[in-house]
Amino acid sequence: MSKGRVTVSENQPSTDIPGIDPDRQRLAQEYARLRYRLLALDLALSAAYVLLWLFSGLSVAVRERLATLSQWPLFVVAGYTFVFFIAYGICRIPLGYYTGFVLPHRYGLSTQTRRGWIVDTIKGGALAGALTLLVMEVLYALLRFAPEAWWLYMAAFLLFVNVVLATLAPILIMPIFWKLRPLADEILAERLENLAHRAGQRVRGVFVMDMSTRTRAANAMLMGLFGTRRIVLGDTLLDQYTPDEIETILAHELAHHVHHDIGWSIVLDVLHTILVLYLSHLALRWALARAGFAAPGDVAAFPILAAVLGGFGVLTTPLTNAYSRWRESLADGYALVMTGNASAFISSEVKLVNQNLAVLWPEPWVEALLYTHPAPGRRIARAMAFQREKEGTR
Repeated sequence: MSKGRVTVSENQPSTDIPGIDPDRQRLAQEYARLRYRLLALDLALSAAYVLLWLFSGLSVAVRERLATLSQWPLFVVAGYTFVFFIAYGICRIPLGYYTGFVLPHRYGLSTQTRRGWIVDTIKGGALAGALTLLVMEVLYALLRFAPEAWWLYMAAFLLFVNVVLATLAPILIMPIFWKLRPLADEILAERLENLAHRAGQRVRGVFVMDMSTRTRAANAMLMGLFGTRRIVLGDTLLDQYTPDEIETILAHELAHHVHHDIGWSIVLDVLHTILVLYLSHLALRWALARAGFAAPGDVAAFPILAAVLGGFGVLTTPLTNAYSRWRESLADGYALVMTGNASAFISSEVKLVNQNLAVLWPEPWVEALLYTHPAPGRRIARAMAFQREKEGTR
């Protein structure tokens, strides 16, 4: 294997991919293996935590203790939510610190200070805690007042929350963690806005996000819904990518909006949510007769809901990832056709593989189970085939 060129194996398309750093690939594979093991450990610990609450009697004990302080349902639910999730968060601190801070620094991906990581963790925990408390209060209010149809109302509520969050993310949520500023390069900004206009998408400007304060990885996105939609580029992208490469990356993101992937994703999320909540309803009704819970609205039965939700999520992840890879593949095709610049697509993907420490060709089972995008090697090979076909028609 020569420096700067990776030859794919017999299980991969028969093509060479220039520019891929073999040393970075070895690191990427090592890093990926560690992350998969940590993911498995995280799932095992989460399952053990939920089962401990359910079968040790801890869940009922916490609810009874809270009930001695106040019989007000809102207080009991809030107190239970606080104890359950704070204790879970404390248990996950060592794993979260190793996964989110130690490991990325070890592999040269993170630039974040320890203080910065702690601050972001507190901010993220506070935001997640507020949303979790809201969802739990609504969930148990519905369980009390609509014990047979709560799952349908809950699905509608979660749909509303997701749309609101997606709409407000660029203006309320992102600024909590990142500094956003208008892109100073007016020529590039105009070029990207024109690209969005050609795709039939309205955006409210082009912004730069200070990714370099936390990571060496690069990214770009189209954020927001309706009147809040805007183009956001990581400053790590601006530093190392040409305008042509940035344009192809954005064209891919625009494709999701052109193909109505956001709307389809919402529809599928609603159907998925309805199904999993209905299964949770059946599991809860079954457990009430056997585990001695007082009523569907008994917050002590929450570990049953958590087990069903978590288990169903793990089982359906390969299906949702397969759907995601299909849509991402369509977006790649759109970007290639729209820009007509396969060489920029290829060079940007090669840079992203090297910079983000991505595995060029993951094991097929890993891609099938865990990847939301096609393997980088597959995306590059497709662009190379597109380029050969285009050159052959001249």
